[in-house]
Amino acid sequence: MTGPSPSRSPVATAPPTDLMRGKLRGRGFRAVRRVLWLVLGPALRMRVDGLERVPATGPLLVVCNHLHNADPVIVSVAFPRPLHFMAKKELFGVPVIGWLIRKVGAFPVDRGTADRAAIRHAEAALRQGIAVGMFPEGTRSLTGALQRAHPGVGLLALRSGAPVLPMVVTGSERLPLNGAKGRRPTAGRREVLVQFGDTFAIPRELDGHRVTADQATDMMMAAVARMLPEQYRGVYADSVAGDVKPTPRAQSRRDFVG
Repeated sequence: MTGPSPSRSPVATAPPTDLMRGKLRGRGFRAVRRVLWLVLGPALRMRVDGLERVPATGPLLVVCNHLHNADPVIVSVAFPRPLHFMAKKELFGVPVIGWLIRKVGAFPVDRGTADRAAIRHAEAALRQGIAVGMFPEGTRSLTGALQRAHPGVGLLALRSGAPVLPMVVTGSERLPLNGAKGRRPTAGRREVLVQFGDTFAIPRELDGHRVTADQATDMMMAAVARMLPEQYRGVYADSVAGDVKPTPRAQSRRDFVG
């Protein structure tokens, strides 16, 4: 995804439309998340690592690898606050599913174009202190390893100035019902692990030059790659020793979602 040149304006004043209006939040969000966890946690042998690293409030750009059709649900259940996902526009025309994903804050993106409307929506959500989730690769990986990401996520980070939270999912590629192009389920014990990294900021300049959307995207994907086992790093394997280092935080711990 491409777009106009990045702006230097940080996350600032909120637009007139309240993007949380009519969406799940507060007690309703916590109740639905709890029910889904009680169902999915045991079914997927799902574990969550690093919940203490997720800021409780404020704008947040969450970037994650993508292995399975179920990843948006898995990530949303693991995430401890409402997370508005950028989702492919085709899903919004599916009966029931379209209504449900709108209810949890998802908004459409046309993956085949430079969808500036989706970027503007994401910017507006960040200005209102909402956490926005993106799969920068644009589609799930056929091999399980990271693919080259689209620069739209880098553009959004630069335009908004929002802190970036890398997260990863591993093990979901072994699950069934992954569509015609998905990997076949593998034998053996299935376990899904969701991990949160440390938040960091994308710099405006490097070595005296303005950071481009492509460079910003590569920084974020390098942070995601660092959290993944080697076989999942794909085209970003050589970026693991990059320049952007996560801010040190408290020692990570493995938690079940409460």
